[in-house]
Amino acid sequence: MSFQLTVLKVLAGQPAGRASVAEVRHAVEILMNSGKDWTDRMKRLLAHAPDLNIFSARFVLRDLEGWSITEEGRQFLSALETAVAVRREPPRSTADLPPGEPAAHPATDAARSLDPPTSRRQKPRRRRRNSQSSRRTA
Repeated sequence: MSFQLTVLKVLAGQPAGRASVAEVRHAVEILMNSGKDWTDRMKRLLAHAPDLNIFSARFVLRDLEGWSITEEGRQFLSALETAVAVRREPPRSTADLPPGEPAAHPATDAARSLDPPTSRRQKPRRRRRNSQSSRRTA
């Protein structure tokens, strides 16, 4: 859930990793309405953790004072962001490799296998002509 990832990010950005429910709600509202960049970023992260539940996984704890991110929550968020960053890393050419280093980059290859399927359409759709057709109108 994009909302839960946003909560993790908000809490990770707090000085003590803790915020009141009102502070979390306010920060989440700002981020969720900040535009397409944030939404796209959360979708990329969510692709690596589709069944995320920050409360049952104990990444976030709730108490009377508010919510706080756990050390496990910080580690999970860091690993998730690293996985997305590795996946988006441009492939290195073999000319850039030092002598003796294998041509394939295992982390990039493994991350590439997690890529969502691309569109099957290879050619652009053809459009109908706007010229006069042989159809008759009543």
